[in-house]
Amino acid sequence: MRWDPGHKSPDVIDRRGEGDGGGSSMGGLVAILPLLMRSRFGWVGVLLLVLVGVFGGLRGFFGGGEQRVHGEARSGAPGGQREEAMVQFVSFVLDDAQNTWRKVFAESGRPYQNAKLVLFTGATQTGCGRGRAATGPFYCPLDERVYIDLGFYQELSKRFGARGDFAQAYVIAHEIGHHVQHLMGTNDRVRSAARGQQEGASGLAVRLELQADCYAGVWAHSTGQRDLLEAGDVDEALGAAAAIGDDRLQRESGGAVQPESWTHGSSAQRSRWFKRGYEEGTLAACDTFGASSL
Repeated sequence: MRWDPGHKSPDVIDRRGEGDGGGSSMGGLVAILPLLMRSRFGWVGVLLLVLVGVFGGLRGFFGGGEQRVHGEARSGAPGGQREEAMVQFVSFVLDDAQNTWRKVFAESGRPYQNAKLVLFTGATQTGCGRGRAATGPFYCPLDERVYIDLGFYQELSKRFGARGDFAQAYVIAHEIGHHVQHLMGTNDRVRSAARGQQEGASGLAVRLELQADCYAGVWAHSTGQRDLLEAGDVDEALGAAAAIGDDRLQRESGGAVQPESWTHGSSAQRSRWFKRGYEEGTLAACDTFGASSL
């Protein structure tokens, strides 16, 4: 992806290295359960985090303590040169995605309010409870902020095989997709529905996540129009979407694939909806709630 090195965003809040790791293990687990169910791991993350909490002092899904150092060897707080370049990249993608959505909203006569993005290490306080790196990146509608520990990108590449800068960009664009849903009232409508309507492979919760994937594709479509895409970028995003599908995560956890417990959709579904958003580039293309087949 073509981007501007050295980019700084006024909407990035840097808490890296602050070390918000206090509190009891089980108390932190209880606080993070709602966030974990919204993370890419869903019920798989809940199970693994419980096991880690019981047998490993809640050291986190990816191993290591809450105060572990992510990325390259650090030359001083809060990070080394490679990590600082990643901060600049995240900042660029955040601003570019939000500028895109501001234009989309303006075309329909709606105001767009920027989300903030919080960089943290290990754990941090959020409007939705205590956030931990083990949940992966997530969006909190109560404070309108995206939260990410940059160490996640190492796991995305090394553990899940989703490499490349556009795979990283997809993650941010997906979370900003949730912010778009929040501003449009979609998130509230889903959360106020009966639990039975939310759950299951074709439930509202899965449709909400797939729509956020499609919205990430809409942003990717705009980058293509502005000549920001490079060869292989879209394939990188599709690979990332597939890498964190519920079916794949269930297999990797050693269990059977159980669609009734899905929270985000299968690898094929996540890739398909991102691709639809990318190819059509419109909000109308992302009507996962009206789709008879996901």
